[in-house]
Amino acid sequence: MRKKISTTIYVTPEQADKLKLLHERTKVPVAVYIREGIDLVLRHYAHMLPGQLALVEEPAATPAPASVTTSEPPPSAAAAGGKK
Repeated sequence: MRKKISTTIYVTPEQADKLKLLHERTKVPVAVYIREGIDLVLRHYAHMLPGQLALVEEPAATPAPASVTTSEPPPSAAAAGGKK
Protein backbone atom coordinates (compact mmCIF):
# COMPACT_ATOMS: atom_id res chain seq x y z
CA MET A 1 0.00 0.00 0.00
CA ARG A 2 1.32 3.42 -0.95
CA LYS A 3 1.74 6.15 1.61
CA LYS A 4 -1.20 8.56 1.72
CA ILE A 5 -1.05 12.31 2.32
CA SER A 6 -3.84 13.81 4.38
CA THR A 7 -5.77 16.68 2.84
CA THR A 8 -9.08 18.43 3.32
CA ILE A 9 -11.71 18.67 0.60
CA TYR A 10 -15.13 20.27 0.53
CA VAL A 11 -18.02 18.50 -1.15
CA THR A 12 -21.61 19.55 -1.60
CA PRO A 13 -24.24 18.02 0.70
CA GLU A 14 -25.59 16.08 -2.31
CA GLN A 15 -22.15 14.65 -3.07
CA ALA A 16 -21.67 13.68 0.58
CA ASP A 17 -25.07 11.97 0.69
CA LYS A 18 -24.39 9.99 -2.47
CA LEU A 19 -20.90 8.98 -1.34
CA LYS A 20 -22.27 7.86 2.04
CA LEU A 21 -25.00 5.80 0.34
CA LEU A 22 -22.45 4.27 -2.02
CA HIS A 23 -20.26 3.38 0.96
CA GLU A 24 -23.20 1.78 2.81
CA ARG A 25 -24.09 -0.36 -0.22
CA THR A 26 -20.55 -1.38 -1.18
CA LYS A 27 -18.60 -1.10 2.09
CA VAL A 28 -15.87 0.69 0.11
CA PRO A 29 -14.50 3.69 2.03
CA VAL A 30 -15.48 7.12 0.73
CA ALA A 31 -11.78 8.02 0.52
CA VAL A 32 -11.28 5.27 -2.08
CA TYR A 33 -14.00 6.79 -4.30
CA ILE A 34 -12.47 10.25 -3.90
CA ARG A 35 -9.02 8.95 -4.89
CA GLU A 36 -10.55 7.15 -7.90
CA GLY A 37 -12.25 10.40 -8.92
CA ILE A 38 -8.96 12.26 -8.67
CA ASP A 39 -7.28 9.59 -10.81
CA LEU A 40 -10.01 10.01 -13.46
CA VAL A 41 -9.47 13.77 -13.57
CA LEU A 42 -5.68 13.38 -13.75
CA ARG A 43 -6.00 10.91 -16.65
CA HIS A 44 -8.43 13.24 -18.44
CA TYR A 45 -6.03 16.18 -18.17
CA ALA A 46 -2.79 14.21 -18.58
CA HIS A 47 -2.03 16.11 -21.79
CA MET A 48 -1.72 19.29 -19.71
CA LEU A 49 0.73 17.78 -17.22
CA PRO A 50 4.47 17.51 -17.72
CA GLY A 51 5.60 14.09 -18.79
CA GLN A 52 8.84 12.25 -19.31
CA LEU A 53 11.03 13.81 -21.97
CA ALA A 54 11.89 11.69 -24.97
CA LEU A 55 15.52 10.66 -25.43
CA VAL A 56 15.32 11.57 -29.12
CA GLU A 57 13.33 14.58 -30.17
CA GLU A 58 10.63 13.66 -32.65
CA PRO A 59 10.22 16.07 -35.57
CA ALA A 60 7.11 18.19 -35.36
CA ALA A 61 4.52 17.65 -38.05
CA THR A 62 4.53 20.64 -40.37
CA PRO A 63 1.46 21.47 -42.41
CA ALA A 64 1.74 21.64 -46.19
CA PRO A 65 2.12 25.16 -47.63
CA ALA A 66 -1.17 26.83 -48.51
CA SER A 67 -0.25 26.95 -52.21
CA VAL A 68 0.00 23.15 -52.46
CA THR A 69 -3.26 21.31 -53.11
CA THR A 70 -3.77 17.59 -53.53
CA SER A 71 -6.90 17.76 -55.69
CA GLU A 72 -5.23 19.26 -58.78
CA PRO A 73 -1.98 18.22 -60.46
CA PRO A 74 0.89 20.75 -60.46
CA PRO A 75 0.85 23.20 -63.40
CA SER A 76 3.86 21.55 -65.09
CA ALA A 77 2.12 18.13 -65.12
CA ALA A 78 -1.05 19.61 -66.56
CA ALA A 79 0.87 21.38 -69.31
CA ALA A 80 2.84 18.23 -70.19
CA GLY A 81 -0.33 16.15 -70.26
CA GLY A 82 -2.06 18.60 -72.60
CA LYS A 83 0.73 18.56 -75.24
CA LYS A 84 0.98 15.28 -77.13
